[in-house]
Amino acid sequence: MLAAPAMAWIVYCLKKNDGGEIGMDTGDTAWILAASALVLLMTPGVAFFYGGLVRKKNIVSTIMYSFVSMGLVGVVWVLWGYSLAFGPDVGGFIGNLEWFGLKGVSADAPGPYSDTIPHQAFMIFQAMFAIITPALVTGAFAERMKFGALCIFIVLWVTLVYAPLAHWVWGGGWLGDVGALDFAGGTVVHISAGVGALAAALIIGRRIGFLEQPMGPANVPMVVLGAGLLWFGWFGFNAGSSLSADGVATNAFVVTNTAAAAAMMAWLMMSWLIDKKPSAVGAASGAVAGLVAITPAAGFVGPMPALVIGFGAGVFCYSMVKLLLRLRVDDALAVFGVHGIGGVWGALATGLFVGVGYSALGDGVSRGEQVVDQLIGIGAAAGWSFVVTGAIMLALKYTIGISADEESEGAGLDISEHGEAAYEP
Repeated sequence: MLAAPAMAWIVYCLKKNDGGEIGMDTGDTAWILAASALVLLMTPGVAFFYGGLVRKKNIVSTIMYSFVSMGLVGVVWVLWGYSLAFGPDVGGFIGNLEWFGLKGVSADAPGPYSDTIPHQAFMIFQAMFAIITPALVTGAFAERMKFGALCIFIVLWVTLVYAPLAHWVWGGGWLGDVGALDFAGGTVVHISAGVGALAAALIIGRRIGFLEQPMGPANVPMVVLGAGLLWFGWFGFNAGSSLSADGVATNAFVVTNTAAAAAMMAWLMMSWLIDKKPSAVGAASGAVAGLVAITPAAGFVGPMPALVIGFGAGVFCYSMVKLLLRLRVDDALAVFGVHGIGGVWGALATGLFVGVGYSALGDGVSRGEQVVDQLIGIGAAAGWSFVVTGAIMLALKYTIGISADEESEGAGLDISEHGEAAYEP
């Protein structure tokens, strides 16, 4: 079984074993800071992507779902989130609070996860992952969740769902010991967001008029803009996860673009054949699905497997979105269909194709064993996120309430919740 250290820890070990010199590196630091900025841009990308998909009366509220995550999680991560996710291990389950308020997290000296960049550089890179993940979840309950309940949800979700999962996989927890591979967030980010979104959608219930009246998208150019920003930022997401300006980052960059392109064309082909129109929204959704699917594999496969992973993501995610509609599940912005299924496929494909064309792990990987490890990771991430997200939603539902009332939902959350409209009448 392979251990799965935190992201590029494997690269560090390979360099060390080869006799390479390990020390603080200004090039690596510059790259990680730039990658952090790229990843932060992804959250406004989600805001535009989601905002364009909803009805005109809910654009502002939907954008705010994502944008407020930047503020809330930005504070939580500094206070306790980072320490819980990456602090000294407690029983393989969670980090302790030794680094509360970033105590001892240096801007000048390396931490335990990389010897070539400052500890704070690693921390802020990880902060951007924590920011975007609950923002992804919000697409499931767009157009119907109260803003106050949303804010509490984000704080609880990043603390109780995201931080433990990040620790399990990247922070020295039990899934890393099992050997589940997740280069840049297939399980930690996308499976947790997608499955959590499904739980949230089931508990909050359907929008008024779901499948009975038109429900967007209100602004297709905004959707495509958001997808473009996501594609751009994703190079920081995946290539940055090497934690070094090196060949691993280069491969991750190349396979990220390759999978996104393949998935976009696969989804476009499906919509053209089945829906009889080559949808721009479909092309944007397909690109995002491909980006999701390659994320866990980006450091472990080469360009040819990336084509297969991307094509599969386009087909599988399109099919799940259609199936959920048939089942009358109101996952408003297809979070489970794209991120949940894309993350599951990507995590499984990591085991199927690890070492094909490229791998930071080197030779000697047993794909049979790795598939088993990946299935354990998928099940753990999905089970934890579904149960804990459901518990958070139920607790909020039966205390402060989560749904806007019928009048507010009918008028639109932009006016009822924020007193602002996206466009003048």
